[in-house]
Amino acid sequence: MPSRRAFLNVVTAVLVLSCAAPTFAQVDKPVPVVATFSILGDMVKRIGGKHIAVTTLVGPDGDSHVYQPTPADARAVSEAEVLIVNGLQFEGWIDRLIDAADFDGIRVVATDGIEPITFEHHGEDAHDKHAEDDGHKDHDHDHDKHAKGADHKDHDHDKHAKSDGHKDHDHEGHDHGVFDPHAWQSPSNAIAYVDNITAALAQADPANAADFYQNRAAYVAEIEVLDAEIREIVASLPADRRIVVTSHDAFQYFGRDYGLNFIAPQGLSTESEAAAKDVAHLIQQIRERNIRAVFIENIGDPRLLKLIADETEAVIGGTLYPGALSGSDGPAPTYLDMMRHNATTLVQALGS
Repeated sequence: MPSRRAFLNVVTAVLVLSCAAPTFAQVDKPVPVVATFSILGDMVKRIGGKHIAVTTLVGPDGDSHVYQPTPADARAVSEAEVLIVNGLQFEGWIDRLIDAADFDGIRVVATDGIEPITFEHHGEDAHDKHAEDDGHKDHDHDHDKHAKGADHKDHDHDKHAKSDGHKDHDHEGHDHGVFDPHAWQSPSNAIAYVDNITAALAQADPANAADFYQNRAAYVAEIEVLDAEIREIVASLPADRRIVVTSHDAFQYFGRDYGLNFIAPQGLSTESEAAAKDVAHLIQQIRERNIRAVFIENIGDPRLLKLIADETEAVIGGTLYPGALSGSDGPAPTYLDMMRHNATTLVQALGS
């Protein structure tokens, strides 16, 4: 039988290990990250993996345009080490939430570095714009280049208050300022999102930076494959079937990249109200151009589009996902799924 001294030695070793366990767990504790809406949340999860704990403020099928933050949101932001926002005045409520939460962590604007579409370009023919802008594929996204870009995180709150919103601009009929904030609708822009998110997580958790950049490389490869797929899907549409009618104006980046012309009765925000003259003009366009289908959205009220469809004898071509993912049981539970679903839905309806 083991001696009493040996038994005590074993007990002592177990106690030492038990006391040490919390310290080990603390080292590997996931970094608390807040993303403002579901598309950003999905991107953050893909890059951060097991090393982060993500809270998404506006969840699946949620409308960020009209969102009202809750006390629980303020608590989540106050406890976060990293806050990921879209920027370009997409989240009109974010500065008030940050002030209420007294957030002092790393704040990164996911759209930093992209060239946003301005309102005055919305009326241009999408095909001509596409020909001019098609050089976006020439971006170099290698690891070393984006490792150098990590210093964007030194931005402070005041700087973002200026760059995030362009709040001195008040364009007619729009609620977002001078720029279109729906930049994720371009896969090339999505890669910029991914790079900004990766650099933020690497700054917050340097010990796992190699994993973040490895996840980034795999994710970017998937985005590039998706981009090629969408180009092939849309290429089957003839030129006279490339006009798309949606509820609100959220697909201009998609239209620029893939040679489609999106028109909508509402402005860039679902909070905008369509003027009667704009609706009448849209109905006239649908009739004159023989537009076959209009598309409703998962975050908007479908009644206006249904009335327009009835008036013009166009069909409802399906549901698009402009700014929020679906639930896990829906057709767009991830960013990649959302983009693929939108492209397939558009082409199936317009090409039939």
